[in-house]
Amino acid sequence: MNTLLFPVILAGGKGERFWPLSRKDRPKQFLSLDGSSRSLLQATADRLLALGGSWDSLWVITSSQIAEGVKQQLPDLPVENLLIESEGRDTAAAVAWTSLKIKQRYGEDAVIGFFPADHWIADQEAFAHTLNAATQLATSTAAIVTLGIKPTFPSTGYGYIEQGEKIGSFNELPAYHVNRFTEKPDRETAETFLSTGRFSWNSGMFVFRAGVVLKELHTHAPEIIEPLEQHGPDIYPQLPKKSIDYALMEKTTLAYVLPVDFGWDDLGDWNAIERLLKKEETPNVELATHVGLDTQGAIIYASNPEDVVVTIGLEDVVIVRDRNVTLVVKKERTQEIKQILKIIQSDSRFTDLL
Repeated sequence: MNTLLFPVILAGGKGERFWPLSRKDRPKQFLSLDGSSRSLLQATADRLLALGGSWDSLWVITSSQIAEGVKQQLPDLPVENLLIESEGRDTAAAVAWTSLKIKQRYGEDAVIGFFPADHWIADQEAFAHTLNAATQLATSTAAIVTLGIKPTFPSTGYGYIEQGEKIGSFNELPAYHVNRFTEKPDRETAETFLSTGRFSWNSGMFVFRAGVVLKELHTHAPEIIEPLEQHGPDIYPQLPKKSIDYALMEKTTLAYVLPVDFGWDDLGDWNAIERLLKKEETPNVELATHVGLDTQGAIIYASNPEDVVVTIGLEDVVIVRDRNVTLVVKKERTQEIKQILKIIQSDSRFTDLL
């Protein structure tokens, strides 16, 4: 049995909640948001290559709109390991197509890991230790292993995984059968989840053998896997748009969770910048030239270092200046950036802002 892990980076998202910095020609995964010189996509590739693999074992699936940018970002990635979706159909189709391709090349016992391109991970050693455990579990059991992040606060922005019966330990990490997946809860429900000690955040990272996941897709999502097997990626625009959680994880009886803690954040919107970079001794997070009076709890970003952002009497806001756009939004309403983009998209005057 082949115990090498084939990591796959899911890099097709638009990152709309990081607009105006994230745009069609420069999506979120091409941005550096932690003050380093590496983009989110490059940092994810670095992290996965550090596990001991090579460029030959790393795969990326992305959209046709940004495929050329991915090639520029990752010039060492073999062209045959870059899968290009003609149209985004969410993560179920991406997982199905990539798993088919890896099975064709390496066989049904190939162990595959799926990793979103927009995660931040603090402890690389603990991350590697966890993936070793997940690979051991996937190799020894017909298992679809998900990494559950130990929650640090009652988040309403993440899905949750409830752990059931313990099935053993792998690489000294306990593994549990999954009782259920729960979509983003309200605050009271999230607090209840944390009080039980049985719930993890759903990280969206999965490890499994190719044959196991393809068999489960045939059982629970035949409308996705069968057309792909029969017609290949040309059928993509006709596939249903479903997440892997909805299409498979909420239905399969083979879901297992490893509750882990390696310092993690899903960089979903501008508030993630504060979680990463906020220092106790400073009132704001400033990635810009900022002159402020009585301003606190602000996140301030400017892509041009010559631009100066001046604020007076502001609190808990996000200010982003990029090219010809300035965004000002309360931190609690950053999720609504997507709604603004729909308005902009419907007005021909603003098409160059997307």
